[in-house]
Amino acid sequence: MSKAFTRENDQDDDDDLGGAPPVPSGSKNYMTPKGHRRMQDELRQLVTTTRPELVQVVSWAASNGDRSENGDYLYGKKRLREIDRRIRFLTKRLEQAEVVPTTRTDTDQAFFGATVCYSHADGVERTVSIVGLDEIDPARGYVSWISPIARALNKARAGDVVRLQTPNGWEELDVLDVRYEDLD
Repeated sequence: MSKAFTRENDQDDDDDLGGAPPVPSGSKNYMTPKGHRRMQDELRQLVTTTRPELVQVVSWAASNGDRSENGDYLYGKKRLREIDRRIRFLTKRLEQAEVVPTTRTDTDQAFFGATVCYSHADGVERTVSIVGLDEIDPARGYVSWISPIARALNKARAGDVVRLQTPNGWEELDVLDVRYEDLD
């Protein structure tokens, strides 16, 4: 069979999300303004700089002759597929995006964009910011709006006690502070 009609890699499907969770059906892809800007910048960089430069390298490598053993050509083609997959992913996510401001003064409840400080029953305090699916960063305390902790904290106010379902059972969390600030 000709190589032209075979797939080199079964991972080329459009549903490959690069590890990002899917947007719940019927929902929009909520994002902070900075998260949206970051994704737009990445897409712009891939389309205007990274991909064209790589196309030049692949074209040069192809002009060198035998492509079956040409490392620059083979690696370049593989990298192009990865870049094209990322471009499709970013384009789809940005099309579904609903940008939600993270600076609010009209509420003291926890919604998307809120930074919430809470304590566990053992007294350990934690602070999380509720962000979009593509902005999750546990090291910075950024949790997705569909995560269990964000769902438990949704609509909570300072002084409230919320219940969180964990693998070890139900846990009560004391909400200490709810604020809206510019997330970086």
